[in-house]
Amino acid sequence: MNATEAAKPDLRRHLALALDVDDTVAAGRLARELRPWFGVAKVGLELFSAAGPAAVAMLVEDGYQVFLDLKMADIPNTVGRAARVLGSLGVSYLTFHAFAGPAVLRAGVEGLREGAERAGLGSPAALAVTILTSDADAPAHILAKRVATAVEAGCAGVVCAASDVSEAKLIAPRLLAVVPGLRPLGSPSHDQARSATPAAALAAGADLLVIGRAVTAAEDRRAAAEAIFSSLVPHFSSEDGARTSPAR
Repeated sequence: MNATEAAKPDLRRHLALALDVDDTVAAGRLARELRPWFGVAKVGLELFSAAGPAAVAMLVEDGYQVFLDLKMADIPNTVGRAARVLGSLGVSYLTFHAFAGPAVLRAGVEGLREGAERAGLGSPAALAVTILTSDADAPAHILAKRVATAVEAGCAGVVCAASDVSEAKLIAPRLLAVVPGLRPLGSPSHDQARSATPAAALAAGADLLVIGRAVTAAEDRRAAAEAIFSSLVPHFSSEDGARTSPAR
């Protein structure tokens, strides 16, 4: 068994496949094709708007942990009640916007936990989105403020650019760092103003890497996934493998 094959079971838990499509048939096809390299599937606004909870159920049934990326931000009561519903679906991760403040995030954390408990599931991870990777103009002090908000609210982790991981970990070492906007060398950055390579993000201390168009839009998706996976093996220690896996 080579090093890549040996690392596969653990490293897959650190890789989230972004299923940014508008129907469950396309999402299911991508998820099944790329299952050998990804243990987490990201459902964003597009897919959830098209298919709703059915998309989550399909992916859980296929053996994925589901990262539901809705970036929730509303009054605490609304966020808490919605998070309670989503927690009962079996999601492993759910995002909230940190700019909404600690009261909103805390309501989301509590609602998410309550929903999972009522359904007999383990505790999902509430993630606070700090600064979007498409935002190149955010003031320098914003990251620290939003990470502190996540800590105050009891979030399990933050979503941030690869370049922000070190600072986030200095402020809150125990928080998971989830990094989107990743592109292999030579790939177009698209709408990501602060992109990085997957290897650079993992080396910086990221716990979960979110990878989408670099694989899903590739001419040979399986080859693209294998190339990214192989590039990460030298930066990965299986001793850290349990950090990104919420109880289920």
